[in-house]
Amino acid sequence: MVVARKSSQVITHMAIGFVIAYAFTGSIALGGLAVLVEPVLNVLLLPFHERAWARKAQGVTGHRRTLVRSVEKISQTGMHMVVAFLVMFFATGSLAFGGMAAVLEPVCNVLLMPLHDKLWDNVQAA
Repeated sequence: MVVARKSSQVITHMAIGFVIAYAFTGSIALGGLAVLVEPVLNVLLLPFHERAWARKAQGVTGHRRTLVRSVEKISQTGMHMVVAFLVMFFATGSLAFGGMAAVLEPVCNVLLMPLHDKLWDNVQAA
């Protein structure tokens, strides 16, 4: 069940990226490109991001550790936004489309993924 849930999360995340790219460009090819390139870039960059923040959090305790973890998550969101912007900008040449993708993709994920997880919680509880 864990593999099915994770696979569903990946598919949902990719579908959000595709829908946004397709809505802006009207191109299935560019939507598909965005779906493939954006996650690959994030997967490649995330270990470097996590390593850098792990060094920052090393030896930090208490409330300060919570603050460092919170800033890390904000930084990770920013990284995802930059990647979404760059993928859409290079695909379309449009700053406006890049900016909209950078804002909409994380917002849609923040709004839709909890609904996805709640659905899976209900399926697992049944």
